[in-house]
Amino acid sequence: MQNLRNRVQLIGRLGQDPEVRVLASGKKLATFSVATTDSYRNASGDKVEETQWHNVVAWGKVAEIAGEYLSKGQEVALEGKLTHRSYETSSGEKRYVTEVNLNELLMIGAKK
Repeated sequence: MQNLRNRVQLIGRLGQDPEVRVLASGKKLATFSVATTDSYRNASGDKVEETQWHNVVAWGKVAEIAGEYLSKGQEVALEGKLTHRSYETSSGEKRYVTEVNLNELLMIGAKK
């Protein structure tokens, strides 16, 4: 059961091309968003679709692969862990962010 703690698996489509940066330490960082859509029928029988957006962060070799092979609209399967952090804007407002810290990536759709 230890391996099941703080683990998230998603299948969705990229909202934008991954943005890859090289930090001062030399580590590579890729950030992108993934949309997951769920559909159901409401009480009146109409089909309702709900889309959730997930911020994804990848490090090292996974970041390099994401930057090279992924593009907006492509379908991917992700596995990672949820991380929560906060930061302060330049105007002093505190913001909270939840991200998926990517461990594994599987490209489902063809590269566009």
